[in-house]
Amino acid sequence: MPPVVKEKPKKAATLPVKAPTPRKSKFQADLAPSEDSMVRILKAELQMTSNTDFLSDALALFRWAVSERKRGHHIVSESSTGERKILIFPRLERVAPEVTLPHVDIRWTDKELGSLAELASGQPADPTDALIRAMRR
Repeated sequence: MPPVVKEKPKKAATLPVKAPTPRKSKFQADLAPSEDSMVRILKAELQMTSNTDFLSDALALFRWAVSERKRGHHIVSESSTGERKILIFPRLERVAPEVTLPHVDIRWTDKELGSLAELASGQPADPTDALIRAMRR
């Protein structure tokens, strides 16, 4: 009996596939009464009626602050008299680049390198009495 050959069904004309429209996310926060009051006061000061608008603006401001700290910039408030205050915000400091330590170029002679190698590979020195007293404090 000859092998059976299955034919693939022909596809109907394909319609262009539309990318799904991104859904709007719902956001709910459990705020302490003092934080809820702060949000309401800020919304009133900024003449905002929508929590969505408030959150969108807050996110834009926070995104800007994060990008500035990532670039190593400080966020500064300056008064009309020229007094400056730098914003210290622990969560922002997490994204700040590491402090660049100064670089010192030491030109070692062969004799100095040999002496250093000898010291580094030798037995560790016993602690002095002064060091022992200092460690007990």
